[in-house]
Amino acid sequence: MAKKPAAAATITVEQVGSPIRREAKQRQTLIGLKLNKLHRTSTLEDTPAVRGMIEKVKHLVRVVDGQ
Repeated sequence: MAKKPAAAATITVEQVGSPIRREAKQRQTLIGLKLNKLHRTSTLEDTPAVRGMIEKVKHLVRVVDGQ
């Protein structure tokens, strides 16, 4: 029997800051996090890459839930 993959941990982030007058890389990072408007939330897989993206725009997002 094949083992079922373990449920991946998720993290939910909410955009709380506007990307207006921010560097293009920060705007692209928000798009990569599936955020582009204020108060939108996105649930993502909790990986080091996602954590790094959140760290780059920590002044624009808020971690709502990290399981």
